Amino acid sequence: MKCFCNVFYFLIGLSSLTSWSQQSTTASKPSYIVYNRTVEQISENEKKIVRLSEGAGAGVAWIEGLEFSEGEIEFEAKGRDVLQKSFIGIAFHGVDNETYETVYFRPFNFQSTDSVRKIHAVQYVFEPKYGFQQLRNTRKDEFESAIKPSTIQATDWFRVKVVVRANKITVFVNNFNEPCLEIPSLNLSPIGKKIGFWVGNNSNGDFANLKIKRD
Repeated sequence: MKCFCNVFYFLIGLSSLTSWSQQSTTASKPSYIVYNRTVEQISENEKKIVRLSEGAGAGVAWIEGLEFSEGEIEFEAKGRDVLQKSFIGIAFHGVDNETYETVYFRPFNFQSTDSVRKIHAVQYVFEPKYGFQQLRNTRKDEFESAIKPSTIQATDWFRVKVVVRANKITVFVNNFNEPCLEIPSLNLSPIGKKIGFWVGNNSNGDFANLKIKRD
């Protein structure tokens, strides 16, 4: 599989910057190292978007030069309402293109009337040892959950905050006061510090407004 590299820009207003401590990172001209996807920059309704293409297998756009160990990750994401073709999220503690943790979403399950699918809306995995199927087989429903708030549609933009501290992962969506996922990290001694936008098998994805607060 080929790697593609492109440069994109985040436009973050002063009000966003002042809401973060001096430990915060906002990249004005980040460079992406992209694995198993292509990526483009587009603008829609004044939102600057990083768009990853659709493809077989997982793909990730690592942010070159940015490291993350503990703290908070915020970003916006938008998927699509296509069954098994919309897996979108953030990869972190990356060692390489195969070894990383990720929190990702299945937008096609957000409003599912199937009770089983509905609780498979947000997922944590630690690749490659603890993929979703391994966790589902051995620790059923512990590392995935329904979306909160429950009103988000499959094609909506939604804002995610992933808190990574003390071997614990907590995920909030759209500033909702209750987390939609709160689980122990399966990566107890992380050595990787790579972070990037992630999409799953047969998926594309749109991302915007990434902010990192490092402890």
